[in-house]
Amino acid sequence: MISVVLADDHHIVRQGIRSMLEAQSDFEVLGETGDGTEAADLVEQLNPDVLIVDIMMPGLSGLEVTRLVNKRSPQTHIIILSMHANEAYVLQALRNGASAYVLKDSDSNDLLYAIQEVLTGETYLSPPLSKRAIESYIQKADNTALTDPYETLTNRQREILQLVAEGYTNAMIAEKLSMSPRTAETHRANMMNKLSLNSQTDVIRFAIKRGLLSLDD
Repeated sequence: MISVVLADDHHIVRQGIRSMLEAQSDFEVLGETGDGTEAADLVEQLNPDVLIVDIMMPGLSGLEVTRLVNKRSPQTHIIILSMHANEAYVLQALRNGASAYVLKDSDSNDLLYAIQEVLTGETYLSPPLSKRAIESYIQKADNTALTDPYETLTNRQREILQLVAEGYTNAMIAEKLSMSPRTAETHRANMMNKLSLNSQTDVIRFAIKRGLLSLDD
């Protein structure tokens, strides 16, 4: 039996994927959530074979969930769901430890095939992302990681980057993360300094570019 956790902030999407998987005899959905932070925690608790996670999630983006799950639960294979056939997003997903990148406009067989591929240790990209380009993507991911200031952020700074991009003030960040406003302000300043960002608008643009925030948000 292949165990799965689903993470997507749209209930109807999770319901559709759950129905598709449970129609197969060899899948079991252990849990689901619409929040990125909860997704990482669920995987750590349930140890599924596969995590299927939307690239755009509140709390933590799917890309950050991928990075955390890859570190905390390396036995779980991660499949990113995305509306965006964007090389930057693919690079970040692979860099963070995803084994597959599946476009949301693909048919159900594409997702099922991706699951089978990652369980055998393969990497899978949806068409029109060329499978022949996987090695090139991975090579680029390895090379850009060496000079990427985003990779210098601490886990806390990444969390605060996400919250700032979502419009949280220092006081709201402090309350959500159980810290003082002064500490939140310090983390925020350090994060922006590392990324050479000067305003919240800069943070939002950066988050959109990195796939941490959707234009719809």
